[in-house]
Amino acid sequence: MSLADIHVLLVGTTHPGNVGSAARALKTMGLEHLHLVDGCAVDEQAYATAGSADDVLAAMRRHVALGDALAGMARVYGVTARERRYGVPALTPREAAAEIAALGVGSPVALLFGREHSGLTNDETGHCHRLVHIPANPAYSSLNLAAAVQVLCYEMRVAAMADATLAEAAEAPAPAEHVAGFYEHLSRVMARSGYAAPEDQRHLMQRLRRLFNRSVPERAEINILRGILAAVERRLPPDGSG
Repeated sequence: MSLADIHVLLVGTTHPGNVGSAARALKTMGLEHLHLVDGCAVDEQAYATAGSADDVLAAMRRHVALGDALAGMARVYGVTARERRYGVPALTPREAAAEIAALGVGSPVALLFGREHSGLTNDETGHCHRLVHIPANPAYSSLNLAAAVQVLCYEMRVAAMADATLAEAAEAPAPAEHVAGFYEHLSRVMARSGYAAPEDQRHLMQRLRRLFNRSVPERAEINILRGILAAVERRLPPDGSG
């Protein structure tokens, strides 16, 4: 998942301060694509509330129609507090972030936010593949626009960071020839140490191969094991007599 694929669309926003605050919410979470659809003017108040996110505000794209803003988007997620009895599935922000992360890199996604007082219309939610509900306190579920944007942007960032951590940790399995070299080395050390002569290693090596095949070792792990074998080998007499 790349945060560069996430586009935040504000539809019908009426207060410039909310646009600036939304820009600030994006920048604090590392997002940069802000769109305003049929919204208010962007004035000094918008830039004042944006603070150091004035670059996000300056790069914001304006659209007259929602259809134009959604051009090229692979998925559209509509953030709404109202429940519709029929239509597309509704997710929490965390569920939506996980689903978006599963799309991979290079799939542009729109997060659609409606008007401050009335949200998205039924026609606008008709463009959405999923709806997103923020599970706020049912006794007082009022969230202002910028707060809702912040919640969604936060979940996008958490999902992207988890993706990056997994990608960094998941090294590819060691190539077959690398593992084969390890088995040869292991066989040699077992013979030289007197643990098992070459003619006695057939069944033992089969069991060891099953062990290592289950763990699917990475190249670095094979290198560690061969380093241990090399250290043992250096301490064995040249003739292997022990």
